[in-house]
Amino acid sequence: INAEYGGFFLWSMFASKALRITRRFSRKETKKNFCKRTIVCNALASKSTPPLRVKVLPSVQMRYKSHLTFGDVKELVVERSDYPSEKIKSLFKDDVMAVIGYGVQGRAQSLNMKDNGLNVVIGLRKGGPSWNLALEDGWEEGKTLLSIEDAARKGTVILYLLSDAGQKASWNVVKPHLTKGKTLYFSHGFSIVYKDQTGVIPPNDIDVVLVAPKGAGATVRRLFLEGRGINSSVAVFQDYSGKAKDRTFGLGVAIGSGYLYETTFEKEVYSDLTGERGVLMGAIFGLFKAQYDTLRARGHSPSEAFNETVEEATESLYPLIGENGMDWMYANCSATAQRGALDWYPKFYDATKPVFEKLYDDVKSGKETRRVLEVNSRDDYKKHLDSELKQIRESEMWRAGATVRSLRPQKQNSKK
Repeated sequence: INAEYGGFFLWSMFASKALRITRRFSRKETKKNFCKRTIVCNALASKSTPPLRVKVLPSVQMRYKSHLTFGDVKELVVERSDYPSEKIKSLFKDDVMAVIGYGVQGRAQSLNMKDNGLNVVIGLRKGGPSWNLALEDGWEEGKTLLSIEDAARKGTVILYLLSDAGQKASWNVVKPHLTKGKTLYFSHGFSIVYKDQTGVIPPNDIDVVLVAPKGAGATVRRLFLEGRGINSSVAVFQDYSGKAKDRTFGLGVAIGSGYLYETTFEKEVYSDLTGERGVLMGAIFGLFKAQYDTLRARGHSPSEAFNETVEEATESLYPLIGENGMDWMYANCSATAQRGALDWYPKFYDATKPVFEKLYDDVKSGKETRRVLEVNSRDDYKKHLDSELKQIRESEMWRAGATVRSLRPQKQNSKK
């Protein structure tokens, strides 16, 4: 492997090791302190799940480090122990957290803040599915479950957690209530960074901040219930109060973060949109499909093609890579697999690097966001989305996958 690939490989290993250290420490502290405090909260697993008594890790943990080295770069990492429960309650004792939207992030973050003892209200369109779900989760109509306008009026911290298209559509309802001294909170930099497309331009006399969990809302809630916390990015776009940074880190812990990393609105949205379209979902599905189709065209059975493409990756290799790193994975596989992977990854790098560069440029220029806003705002978007997902679901690859998943040991054990 030449110097370019070798340098990139080593940098990636050092950076991933630093991230794994934070995860391992979190797990150790969870095992050590788990079950010391009991709260009653609503489970996120399904709409019909009743309130669940869970054990939650205390907010106060032993400190690990304030600075970690990622590759060759030192970064400040704020952890949950920097913002114990007492400090969070003191920071926000006079605040009303108005969560606008009850999608996966809105639901998880609002429940976590509520369980952390903060004053939370939800703002939604009455009668919709999210309104009914909020009622099932224990929010009270007229008290903690309000219209979007009433919640924005009542809140001092407005957590704007509608979809990107929804934020654009509801901005004129929310903006009049962003009065002097309030805080406008996002979990994605989309609306602010692409303000020329969204029209979301906050007044100058408020704080504008961001906490972006690095995972789906369901994961934010699940890790909180397990007494752990998700990694999150934190940014301050506008600091009118002079206290925005401190309050934003506090909000990050309140919504369920374990470790918080500083960024900017621009960097958060550029990396997030690139990741979603890239290795997190878009690129990985493209690679899955290309390999599956190649194997099938060469005469391999559906089960064999799926097992060698998806099942072994998701059930065996990816968890080990996440736990130990890519170098460990290469060192702990067969010599044949090891040699082949090391020889072929530069070829895939060369093939995909130009695609990622174009993707990033399209994200930064606003081309991708214009398409998102245009397509997602159409009246028939849901109908077309259902059709797209049905096509994937009913393809041979994922029908084969459904059968393979049903044969997993844990599924078989559950039948006994």
